[in-house]
This record gives sequence, structure tokens and C-alpha cells, in this order.
Amino acid sequence: MIPGIGSWLTKRAILTPDKEAVVDGEKRLAYKDLNGRVNRLSRALKGIGIRSGDRLSILSVNCVEYVETIMAAAKLGAILVPLNWRLTPTELAFIIEDSGAETLLFHPDLLETANGLRDRAGLKHLVVIGREEMGGAEAYEQLLEPQTDDEPIPDTTPDLDTPHIIMYTAGTTGQPKGAVLTQGASFWNAVNLTVAMDFTSHDRNLAVLPMFHIGGIGLFTLPMLYLGGTVVIQRTFEPARALELLEDENITLYFGVAAIFLFLIQHSRFKGEVFQKVRVVMSGGAPLPVSLVHQYRDAGIMLQQGFGMSEAAPSIATLSKDLAVQKAGSIGKALMHLEAKVVDDQMNEMLPEKVGELVIRGPNLMQGYWNRAEATKEAFRGGWFHTGDLARMDPEGDFYIVDRKKDMFISGGENVYPAEVENAIYELPQVLEAAVIGVKDEKWGEVGMAVVVVKEGQELTREAVLAHMKGRLAKYKIPKSVVFTDSLPRNAAGKVLKNVLRETYSQ
Repeated sequence: MIPGIGSWLTKRAILTPDKEAVVDGEKRLAYKDLNGRVNRLSRALKGIGIRSGDRLSILSVNCVEYVETIMAAAKLGAILVPLNWRLTPTELAFIIEDSGAETLLFHPDLLETANGLRDRAGLKHLVVIGREEMGGAEAYEQLLEPQTDDEPIPDTTPDLDTPHIIMYTAGTTGQPKGAVLTQGASFWNAVNLTVAMDFTSHDRNLAVLPMFHIGGIGLFTLPMLYLGGTVVIQRTFEPARALELLEDENITLYFGVAAIFLFLIQHSRFKGEVFQKVRVVMSGGAPLPVSLVHQYRDAGIMLQQGFGMSEAAPSIATLSKDLAVQKAGSIGKALMHLEAKVVDDQMNEMLPEKVGELVIRGPNLMQGYWNRAEATKEAFRGGWFHTGDLARMDPEGDFYIVDRKKDMFISGGENVYPAEVENAIYELPQVLEAAVIGVKDEKWGEVGMAVVVVKEGQELTREAVLAHMKGRLAKYKIPKSVVFTDSLPRNAAGKVLKNVLRETYSQ
């Protein structure tokens, strides 16, 4: 039995005790100190009733305590439920109730949201990150103080099959689904990335993607803790600060979504020298414009493309650095311990350059969707995980994402599922029909456009539609534009033809 990933810190505290593990502003923790704090947190959580298999939710910006919570859950065999603080209280309450989490750790800046969730989602324990109690929540540091640095004794010894994270992804029916990732999924993600990009203990990763996304955890926070590298935390993305950290902290690894790289290169303080020591500059999570790859090349920076998803913890494919410009637009080849192929609807493998669905299988994939047996069965039909992405493979084995099989689009690295947005629009009594599509946007990659048919004799304005969605949906889900039309194009079965809408309104 291979022990769970909490053992990484136990070993690192012996192997490289004085090596810098995490940097968060003024806080700098060596591996022995990080392991000691994680052990204290594990014991404190056990003291308030967290047991193996229990769900533990966290609502916070990136911080060292977030990393400690990820690893404490691993040591206890508990299951972490990261919460996206951009969501509305209604959306957050659904995730907490669906997962069955009864404890919430939260950042003090999110006190109002946390207090609102206490009664709404039936939370039993609230813990605020910091030294001071707040609004009836216990203080994180006060919980740690009476504990010892000794290794915790979990109820059940975690191994690689132990569920570790439930990462919620928005559902096509409007309800989020929780992808259950085992400790093994994160282990194999770390191994896959290490093989692909030659990670070493000398690497220093700037963690800018929010840790409520699997990207913030798997790219490359956990791989660094596995290898004994250093994680430098940026609480939330801010271009000027990111450029400072890249230079001041001798960063060697930097992963971001396309929008981040766009904001960086447009900033007045951007210069190619900032990336001098950064040997891996990689984008994923949203389509990467080829023009942006060329802009970075002109600044002397090779901007690589990768591809992943929550259900894969998250890495699936990377484009090698030497092909970053030549094959700009490709996601590259499947990672070492992962199989990928392009198939038709009958699961027959497609010839090179033919478009079909990208399916994958490997040890880094989720166990399934939390409490969604049918959705899990559907996702893994034929023994392969169906990504829902239409792709083609070139003769050299590099993959290209052509379009999404489903209607999901990605705005600034955030998944947006039109059905959820359409449900909100349909609440307006004046609406007869509504469809939401993703349209290209220079800043965010894609943004939503609502195409609305108003009932005869009724009146509705763009402002009224947008005002209705405010507070019901997270800001990034709300369409940036609304157009009115007489009818929606449909096929013989009555399904809205979104490809026709995209062709009509893409300009």
C-alpha cells in the first residue's frame, strides 16, 4: 500500500527540513515548519469532530492556510470541498448541502458570506483564518496553539485510493456536480507533470490560480510539495504584483489562464526580462489565442499550452516547449501515465485529422461524481472518460481542441454552462424563449451572449434582463450582451441550434 499524499510533508520534514516550502507575503515556511503546522491543524480538526471521510469546506483567497488545510485533510483522510468565493450564497449553499460538509474554514474578508451560510446550509463549525475570533467563529491560530507537532493518528490510514477533494463543476442542467478526486489522482498528476516538464526540488512556482479551482491545487502547488520545491502564493491575481513576484522570488514555473497572460503583456511594467528565470510559462483553462503566443515569442518568452479539467486533477496534455510557436493552437500530446484518443459516437477511433470526441483514461481521473451514479456511468461509458470536447489529432500525435461537444464556454478561466444562465432568464415572465452562447472576447477569451425571444405584447430591455441575473448568478456567468429576436432556430426534434446562433452572432 502506498501511503496518502499527507505523507509527503512527513517525509520532506526529514529529507529537506530547512528547504523553503511556502511563501505567502511575509510568511516563509520551511518544510519542517509547514509539516508541524499541518500536524497541529490535523489534530485541531480531529478535536472538533472531523473524521476520515468527513467533508470539510473552505472559502478563502489563496494563502498558506489554504495549503495547510489541503494537506491536513490528506493526513486525516477527510475530504476537502473548495468553495468558489465568486459564487452567490444560493450557489454556495447548494454545494455545502450536496457535499454534506458541516465545517467551514473561511478567510476574514468573507465573514459576511460565511455567516449567511451558517444557517442557510446547516453548518455546525465555523473557523476563521487568523488569530482573532469573529462573528462566533473560532480562530484558526487559537485552534492550533494547544496542539503538538506530532503526527496525527487518523481513524483510517489514508492511501492513494482515499477520496481527498470534491471539486464542483457547473452542471449542464444548471446544478453543479462534485468530481471526487482521490489522493492518488493528485499523486499521478504530480508524476505526469514532473515527467513532462522535468520538475525538480529547485523549482519555484508562483501559484496565482485560485485554489478553489483544481488548477490552483494541481498546477503546480501539490507537485512542488511532492518534489520539495517552493510554492510562492499570490492571494488574488493583480498584474503589477505578479510581475514583481516573478522577478523578486526567482520564479521558475508559472501557470495561468489566457486572460492572465493578456493582462500581463498589456501592463505598462511588462518586459521580457521579468520572465528571464521562468523556464515553464504555460497557459490552460481557456482557449489560448495564437496571436498571444506570437506576442510572447516576440518578447523572448515561450508560452506553452496545456489542457486539463477538474475530473483529471487536472492535467491531460501539454504541448512541448520547442513546438509552442510552430504548433500554436495545439494542446500537445497526452501525458505519460494517461491515454487519450479521438472517437466517434460508437467509440471507434478516428483517423488523424478527423474530428471526434476526446476520451481519456488514466490513474489521475476522478472516482466519479459525488452522489451522481448515473452521471458517472454516462461520463465513463465504454471504459473511457468522455471529455465532451471535440478534437482532432495530427499525424505526429498532437491534439487540437476544435469545439466543445456540449455548449459550455470558458470566460476568463471560469466554466460557464448556458443551461444554468438560461434557467435564470426564463424566470422573467416576459420571456418566451432564451438561449445563451459564448462569443469571442479579447479580454476574457469568451463571454456570454443571451439571445431572447419576448412574448407577444410584452416589453423587455437588455438592462432588465441583466438586472434580474445580478445576485442570482456569479458575475462571470452573467452575459455581457443581450440580443432580441423573433424566434430561435431549432432542429426537427425541437432542440435549439446553438451552432447557428454562434454563426449568426459571432461577429
